[in-house]
This record gives sequence, C-alpha cells and structure tokens, in this order.
Amino acid sequence: MTSNELATNFARLEAQIAAKKGGFTLYALFLRESAPNRWDLMVSAPWLGPDSEAAVRYLVDEIKSSLGDEFLVPLSRIIVLDPNDAAVRSLNQAIKVEHGSVEVRDSSFFGLPIKHAYLITSQLLGASVSS
Repeated sequence: MTSNELATNFARLEAQIAAKKGGFTLYALFLRESAPNRWDLMVSAPWLGPDSEAAVRYLVDEIKSSLGDEFLVPLSRIIVLDPNDAAVRSLNQAIKVEHGSVEVRDSSFFGLPIKHAYLITSQLLGASVSS
C-alpha cells in the first residue's frame, strides 16, 4: 500500500470517528527518519481523556473494524497527546486543516526529525477551519 493510500484511508477513518465522538485537535501520520516504512499515528482530542491506554485501544478497535487489520501493520505506534500541550497548540497555529490532508516532508515535529507527514486534522480547540 502506498503512503497516499494509507493517508486517504486514515483520513476517511478520522472523519468517521469525529462524526461519532467529536473533533480532533490533531490527527496525523508521521514517518520518522529513525523508523523507515513505519508510521506514527498522532492524535489529540478533548474527548480522548487522560487515559491514553484506553484511547489507543479504542483507536485500534476502530482501525480494525473500519479499515481492517492490515492497516495496523504500517503503524509503529499510536501516540495520544494532550490538546493543551504547547507543541500541539503550536502545530495547530502553524497548520490548519480539518478532514483534509496537508503533506509535509523533511521537517521536525515534537523534536523529532520527520521524513514525511500527513496532517489530516490540525485545529485549535473551538476553531472552525476548512480543508
């Protein structure tokens, strides 16, 4: 599966989850330079709450039921971030997108060198943005 196919399917999943549970502050796929061909799914939403293990379980279940087990294979990890985290808010201010896809290459996010990224949703809390 190509990276574009991966991003398209995860974007569809993001819209489905947002319609059920509420919007995301951040929902993005990051390909770290140190983990070739393995993507990090970075998510942040007020409704995810403080229990990141429960949030990861929920997202894994949603990936399996909506996309299929094969979509877990290219993931290295799922990282749940606090919507009020300074780095999340900074990214929300720099890149605004909702249910879309902003593609970024050779950059740095959260102090990590990123080879490739798809930002599917990045919005400040309470912000209304369009893709």
